[in-house]
Amino acid sequence: MNIDGLININGDSVQTLEVIFLTTMIMLLPFVVVMMTSFTRYIISFSFLRNALGTQQTPPNMVLVGLALFLTLFTMSPVIDQINEEAWTPYTEERITQEEFFSRAQVPLKRFMANNTETSATRLFCNMAGLEVPESIDENVELPLRVVTSAFATSELKRAFEIGLYLYIPFLLIDIIVSSTLMSMGMIMLPPAMISTPFKLLLFITINGWELLFSTLIQTFR
Repeated sequence: MNIDGLININGDSVQTLEVIFLTTMIMLLPFVVVMMTSFTRYIISFSFLRNALGTQQTPPNMVLVGLALFLTLFTMSPVIDQINEEAWTPYTEERITQEEFFSRAQVPLKRFMANNTETSATRLFCNMAGLEVPESIDENVELPLRVVTSAFATSELKRAFEIGLYLYIPFLLIDIIVSSTLMSMGMIMLPPAMISTPFKLLLFITINGWELLFSTLIQTFR
């Protein structure tokens, strides 16, 4: 098979490599969104909230993923704008190479992850990678992407579970109160969830829970 012919069938080799590069970036985009942005904290928090409310599959998974995705775009918009200004625009104008594009694009993303990563997680992965533990955010940016991403993902999981715990506590208290009341009345055969779910929904609606949750989650990011 003539590889040169395949490369030049629709244009020169440079254009073909750019198409391959863009295709690879599109394939990796879901992993970048999940592991290097605020998406993980949002989607896990929403899942905990749904379980705490006891509403089974309401809201459905597609709605929760959509909410998490758009809140992620809102949270990451300054980072995206900086990458576009410092890396993507110069690359499309052919003022920098692909290597320079990757190097510049990593910096805003690394700085965002470093600002939202706990020191203990950074120390853990630096020790496992045999690297010196950074003492400032600027030094964090100089770490390899694999170390920064791993530490950031670990911190995000911890914080998401902490938020899930805080979401569970008030609704758990309602479950306990309803269960104790039904037991004291001798209504053992009546499922407590049937009575507690309307009260939990009433509480959530009364405090305007969605707006409160969205604003709190967004403000947890630095």
